[in-house]
Amino acid sequence: MPKVEVKINPSPEEIKRLVDLAFSSEALLTIFARCRVHYDGRAKSELGPGDRVILVKPDGSFLIHQNKKREPVNWQPPGSRAHLELRDKPVLVSVRRKPRETLEVELEEVYMVSVFGAEDYEELSLTGSEAEMAELIFRNPEIIEPGFRPLFREKQIKHGIVDILGQDGEGNIVVLELKRRKAELHAVSQLKRYVEALREEYGEGVRGILVAPALTSGAERLLRDEGLEFRKVEPPKRSNRRRGRQATLF
Repeated sequence: MPKVEVKINPSPEEIKRLVDLAFSSEALLTIFARCRVHYDGRAKSELGPGDRVILVKPDGSFLIHQNKKREPVNWQPPGSRAHLELRDKPVLVSVRRKPRETLEVELEEVYMVSVFGAEDYEELSLTGSEAEMAELIFRNPEIIEPGFRPLFREKQIKHGIVDILGQDGEGNIVVLELKRRKAELHAVSQLKRYVEALREEYGEGVRGILVAPALTSGAERLLRDEGLEFRKVEPPKRSNRRRGRQATLF
């Protein structure tokens, strides 16, 4: 196949051909379309018709973006399986096995489909104080508390990316949100969202800890009100050591 193949205003048959080509060749699929979205899994949701960008990556990641905000409005994680069904209108279906989740995107009008045989073998090299804070915690987890084990860095979850996900000495899941400067209310709200998302999946045994050199008074009050925690950690001035090794959570 060519490196990039694009169709403007494709027919249903052309859509099917390009989608099948993307999946069979492990290419990046991008669709600009007016669509409806139906989700059935741990909950149910419906998203009415609108113009959106749909991305399906070779690892199974399935993302639907609106014309605002950074995060996708609906998504499925890596490892999901997608296919296209020609019903009354073309329908993209993505299925996650465990837990069972199904995302169906009814393509009411397709403006463009592209198949991109992307080759990218590099890994992101993080620099900066928050990355160095994470490295410091992986090397010296006891600065959070005795018995803490950092397991994942930059862990994708339902509502974003957790800086560090780990376990405490009693087996509870611990979410660390890192800030290189004085943490404000936004950081507490962000941590709260991550903790709530993980509690939906794992129950109440999830703790949230905000890690920063200092807190504003408002952030301190909100942390206390939400039952979240704080650890004072100064970002290291520099670090040339290797990053900590990630492990499985369970």
